[in-house]
Formats: sequence, C-alpha cells, structure tokens
Amino acid sequence: MKLLHIILAGIAGTALMTFFMYIMTFITDRVMKVTQILGTMLTFQTSPDGNLSDSRLAVTVGIIGHYLIGIAFALCYYGLWLLSIGQPDFQSGIWLGIGSGLAAIIFWYSFFVLHPKPPAISLKPYLLSLFMAHLVFTFGVIVTYNWLRS
Repeated sequence: MKLLHIILAGIAGTALMTFFMYIMTFITDRVMKVTQILGTMLTFQTSPDGNLSDSRLAVTVGIIGHYLIGIAFALCYYGLWLLSIGQPDFQSGIWLGIGSGLAAIIFWYSFFVLHPKPPAISLKPYLLSLFMAHLVFTFGVIVTYNWLRS
C-alpha cells in the first residue's frame, strides 16, 4: 500500500509541477510547457523553425515521460526516508526540492547541449522556473503522501 501511496504522490506532485510551469508560460509569455518540450525532444520532432511539436506522438511521449520521471523522483524520496535520510516534512522538503531542482537543471541543460536540434526556447528562464517547479513538485509529493497515509 505504501508503494501505491508514493506512486500517487509522484503523480500529484508532477501534476502540480506541470500546472506551475504552464502558469509560468502564461505569466512570462515564454515557452515553458515542460511536457511538450520533453516530448518534442524525445521524439526529435522540433519544427524547422525551432518550435515545439504539436504531434500526438510528441505530446503523448512528453506526458508519459514526465509522469514516469515524477514517480521515479518520488520513489527516490521514499527510499531516502526508508534509510532515515530526512522524512516527509517541510524541512526535508526544502532540501529534496533544492536537490531535485539542481538535478533537473543539470539534466535539462545537458539534454539541450547534447540534442541535435533542441527547440528554440530561452534556456536560462526555463531552467530557473524548472528549479522553482521542483520545489512545488516536492511539496506536492510530501503533502499528498502524508494525506494518503493518514
């Protein structure tokens, strides 16, 4: 049952994070649609002018990939808690969020550098927003996990 709780918490945290990034897209008028960026890059479907792909395949791959990564992060948190490294609380959430955010920045920066044709987005604001989104994600996981096990 705990595994189901952490998987559901990972899904909830990922949904909150995705929502946060779409809000940032709206507020900043910059492309920060994380699932569509991920899907475009994983399917190598960046348009010739550098725009994101709207294809069903790219969108589907992006959504599935993003939620699987979110579940993997939540499982890592759970593994740390089992090892008595932190716990599902506010203080640990800050450190987990910072760590997750830094890991995401390293991953995404590397992904953009190594990709043969990444989408034309402003990388610096995207990475900064992604860092903040991982704090949202982490607290979404913690709050959901604690609610489900109560």
